[in-house]
Amino acid sequence: MNRSSNSNDPGAVSPPSGRNAGPGRLLVAVYAIFALAATARAAFQILTKFDHAPIAYLLSAFAAVVYIVATVGLARSGATAYRVSVAAVGVEMAGVLAVGIFGLIDPAALPDDTVWSGFGSGYGYVPLVLPIIGLWWLYRHRADARR
Repeated sequence: MNRSSNSNDPGAVSPPSGRNAGPGRLLVAVYAIFALAATARAAFQILTKFDHAPIAYLLSAFAAVVYIVATVGLARSGATAYRVSVAAVGVEMAGVLAVGIFGLIDPAALPDDTVWSGFGSGYGYVPLVLPIIGLWWLYRHRADARR
């Protein structure tokens, strides 16, 4: 099947922009890995021991959704994908900070870790660093959104 490159065609495939080409592909790959890891972790936690820490496990599921949305937004070209990426990575940054601070203030409220607990300490602090890099990358490629 040959897709049109016409920007008015809703099924058209856009060529990669600077945002999702070169090093941007590595960023997309890291987000995809986190999307898979967070989804698998949340699914396992919810299916096997949801009663133990429902808030923590629902936060893991929310993190998984945010990573999936960020991955898709970063992988696609265009203004809408750019806005979706900024929103998803911004929510990720706020989530990592909020859950990390909340876990410090009231550790009993989150008896089990989430992806974002301890500012992502369970994942080598990558969940804390990744949105910083993602937002920086999106800021550097904000002109791509206008194409």
